[in-house]
Amino acid sequence: MNPIELLRLPATVLLVLAAILLLACLLQLVMLRRRLDAGARLAAGWHGLLCAVCLVLSVLLGVGGWALRGYRLLDEETPVVEIDAHILSPQRWAVTLAWPDGATRQVQLAGDDWRVEAVVLKWKLLAGLPPLYRLDRIDGRYDDATQEQYAPRTVVALGSADGFDLLDLHRQYPRALPMVDAVYGSGAFLPLVDGGHYSLSLSGAGALVARPDAATERRIGSPLGG
Repeated sequence: MNPIELLRLPATVLLVLAAILLLACLLQLVMLRRRLDAGARLAAGWHGLLCAVCLVLSVLLGVGGWALRGYRLLDEETPVVEIDAHILSPQRWAVTLAWPDGATRQVQLAGDDWRVEAVVLKWKLLAGLPPLYRLDRIDGRYDDATQEQYAPRTVVALGSADGFDLLDLHRQYPRALPMVDAVYGSGAFLPLVDGGHYSLSLSGAGALVARPDAATERRIGSPLGG
């Protein structure tokens, strides 16, 4: 990920602010020691208070930044991920996901289609702040309902693996985070074809929009998918 893209992530902004406040806390701690050595107890008390405030704010921003890792700002329509598919065997696929920041991930799916779901976080009490989003999962989907019930399923989580996430915190402690309003973007899916290339974007309303490129669209429309 390049530095410009990294600095646009909300988690990065919060973690940078947390680091700045932590440095300010250390500076106040040094000043506190100097005032105590000089016998200026009143001035030392003020530095101690500032040190405590900076430390608390640094911890809060650090926790917030860690909880928001993986989330990105949502514009009117934001490119989310590019998907490339290659067949391994009938109804078995190698799928590569490429994010706009250059990150990639390879997964294997079973089925006839790929399907992606995203999570969108909107704010109840913080008017004017842009929504945040992250991809939640990708899975394989069968066209036949019976296969969907009994055939092997492949679901790959794309969110945080440790369960420490702003959405998880909101679910567990809704009263502690009254400003968060979780909205699930509608899942999008398209047929898998060998050599297929797809673009996935997210509208400002939180709806996922999936588009195949021209060659992939022709393959999807052909009787044999080729």
